[in-house]
Amino acid sequence: MKISTKGRYAVRVMLDLAKQSSEEYIPLLDIAKRQGISEKYLESIVAVLSKNDFLKSLRGKGGGYKLVKRPEEYTIGSILKLMEGSFAPVACLEKKPNRCERAAECETLKMWAGLEKITEEYFEGITLADLMENETGADNYVI
Repeated sequence: MKISTKGRYAVRVMLDLAKQSSEEYIPLLDIAKRQGISEKYLESIVAVLSKNDFLKSLRGKGGGYKLVKRPEEYTIGSILKLMEGSFAPVACLEKKPNRCERAAECETLKMWAGLEKITEEYFEGITLADLMENETGADNYVI
């Protein structure tokens, strides 16, 4: 599995906002500058995050974006799944239940399902707050 730039940038945007005052709306231009990411590209990312109630947005003077919830309530897994779709390492695991005609006799299906489970559990076990703590030396999510 390869995480796309949209997934990686979404985590960076959410982490950037988590570090800011939860009372203020942060302009997208400020986030783009701090993160070194094109404002135009970030527009598509924050649109998805806002549409799915991960972010609040406010237009106009004093507008921008802020988190809907506290940093400890966002898992990295939830952000990545929103942007990427799933953690399935193979196409047959993307839809539940598995509709692959070979699923019953597939000798590798359990291995791929195990990798998906490990990946999902790993990312669901890390919050934005954990990443914020990492800056102070905590490594809660290192295996």
